[in-house]
Amino acid sequence: MAVSTVVNKRRSNRLGCKHQGSSPLPDLWRWIELSRVHMFAGSMLVFWPCAWGMTMAARTLSMPLQTYASNLIYGLVGAALSHSAGCVWDDIVDRKFDRQVERTKHRPVADGRVSVPGATVFLAIHIVLLIAMLWPVNTLAWKLGLLTIFPLAGFYPFMKRITYWPQAWLGVSINMLSLVAWGALRARLDPASGALLFGMWCWTIYYDTVYACQDKRDDVQAGVKSTALLFGNHVKKVLAVFAGIFVACLATAGMMNNQGIPYFILTVGGAAVHLTLQLQNLDVDDPKSCLREFESNGFAFGGIVWSGLFVDYVLG
Repeated sequence: MAVSTVVNKRRSNRLGCKHQGSSPLPDLWRWIELSRVHMFAGSMLVFWPCAWGMTMAARTLSMPLQTYASNLIYGLVGAALSHSAGCVWDDIVDRKFDRQVERTKHRPVADGRVSVPGATVFLAIHIVLLIAMLWPVNTLAWKLGLLTIFPLAGFYPFMKRITYWPQAWLGVSINMLSLVAWGALRARLDPASGALLFGMWCWTIYYDTVYACQDKRDDVQAGVKSTALLFGNHVKKVLAVFAGIFVACLATAGMMNNQGIPYFILTVGGAAVHLTLQLQNLDVDDPKSCLREFESNGFAFGGIVWSGLFVDYVLG
């Protein structure tokens, strides 16, 4: 019995974390923390580009509502898996940086509750599931999906070591699901999908810079680079430029895709109003304010943009 217990503890430490006792709740919670499934804003920020691209494409195809709904749920699951996989990989690569930042020093890999081998196995499970979800799609969506999973998401954690523009790389990686969704439905990419992608790239730089403003002081000491540090005292002015470009791209993509009046009122107009209010309320030197405005992009803002797309799809 004693030998068996010791062996089980050693296996647990190799594949997971330090022994937490007999209660299963601490054991489960470390994996929840690692996957960030409890942080819905992050998953939604991955999902909204997929939903926006899918809804635009569905409108052009006059797709039945039931088919659209099932595809949207499929996209939501894929986005959640993608977000979790990215978080696990980031935590593995950035564990030494995370220990130097107040906000991240208690993440499971950084504080030793989850071992690197255990996190790697957990990541592999996510990747297998993502590939399984991509398996039924057409060749274009398959290639775009693999591009997203491996080089784009894979290289992102290293960008903050070599450039002050890691948000630019993230903007490509995190929004590729829009092209995957579009390509899966249309079997081709249209000009509107490119305009939408560029707009979302600007939007990602916007909200992830806001997110990075939480850690400015710690990032300087840890040697982590970000647009929050690059933009310095001009951060709100630069964010306003990226927000404006995003709204302009929404309008351009809408015209290219022959969207209707609901789209331009709810999506384009709603995005412009909401981003303006965000910038007015944002205090880049207050971590709580930064987190609040960041999360509003994942919840309220994404839904506002999607609402016009959905109404236009239903009425179209």
